[in-house]
Amino acid sequence: MSNRNNEDRIGARMPDTNPPPVGDGPTNPLHFVTPTEFIEIPSKGIGYPKGHPLDGKDVIEIRYMTAKEEDILSSKTLLKKGIAIERFLENVIIDKNIKVNSLLIGDKNAIIIGARSSGYGNIYETKVTCPKCETENTLNFDLNSASMYTPPENLEDMLVKKTESGNFLIKAPTSEFDIEVRLMRGQDEVDIVYNNQKKKKYNLKDSLVTDQYKRFIVSVNGYTDPKIINYYIDNMPAADSRHIRRTYKKVTPNVELKDQFCCLSCGYEQELEVPLGADFFWPDR
Repeated sequence: MSNRNNEDRIGARMPDTNPPPVGDGPTNPLHFVTPTEFIEIPSKGIGYPKGHPLDGKDVIEIRYMTAKEEDILSSKTLLKKGIAIERFLENVIIDKNIKVNSLLIGDKNAIIIGARSSGYGNIYETKVTCPKCETENTLNFDLNSASMYTPPENLEDMLVKKTESGNFLIKAPTSEFDIEVRLMRGQDEVDIVYNNQKKKKYNLKDSLVTDQYKRFIVSVNGYTDPKIINYYIDNMPAADSRHIRRTYKKVTPNVELKDQFCCLSCGYEQELEVPLGADFFWPDR
C-alpha cells in the first residue's frame, strides 16, 4: 500500500524515510560553538593609527584552536615559507578586519601565547640543549607566568620624545644624531624572516641586526632618504647601536616568557626566553 493511501486512511503523514542530509550548521548532531576568549594586549591599543580596529583597545578576542589550525601549523609549505603562524592567527582572530601583518609584534606575541595556552594548556614542555656540556634537558615553561610590558607614559625620563605620528626620537650618544624609530609590526617580522631565508639559500652574510635597524629607523637627524639612513646604519658607532637597541626595547610594548635554565648534568645556569615560532605549538615534533 502506498504512503499516500496510508495518509488518507489514518489522517497522518508517514515519517520521511530519507531524512535531509546533515550539514555543518545547527542540524548537525555534533554541532557546537567553538569557545572564544579575550587576550590582553601589551600595547593597550596605543601605537595603532586612527581607524585601526585595535586603536584604543586593550584586549582582542580569539577562538580556541581546532584541528584545522593544527593542519596549518604542520603544513610543510607554510612552514617553509615562514608564514604558518600568520595563517594560524588569521584563523583564530575573531574580528576579520584585523590584519595579522598590522599587529604590533608585542601584541602578536601575546595572542600566540594565549592561543597556545587555551589549545594545549598552560604548561609548555620542551627540550633544551645545554650550551656548555651539550646535554639535552627537559624544561617546563608556565605560560601563565608570561610578563607583560607596557612602556611608561613619561618617556622624558628615558631621554625619548614621542612624535605626532606616534614614532619616537632617540638621541644617539656618540654621533648625537636624533634617530626616529617606529614600532615594528607583523609584516616587518615576516619580511625579516624571508630575507634571512633568502640569504641562507644563496650563502650570503647574515645581517640580522642591521636588517632590523633598516626596518624601524625612519629618519636620521631629519633625513628620510633610505640611502642616507642605510649609510648611517652600516657605519653606526657601536655605542649608538647599543643605546638605540636598549632604548627601542624600552619603548616597545611586549610580552615575555622566560625561565631559569639549570643543566642537570653540569649545573650551568642561564635565563632562557621561549621562541614563539611554529615549534612553540609542536615541541615534540
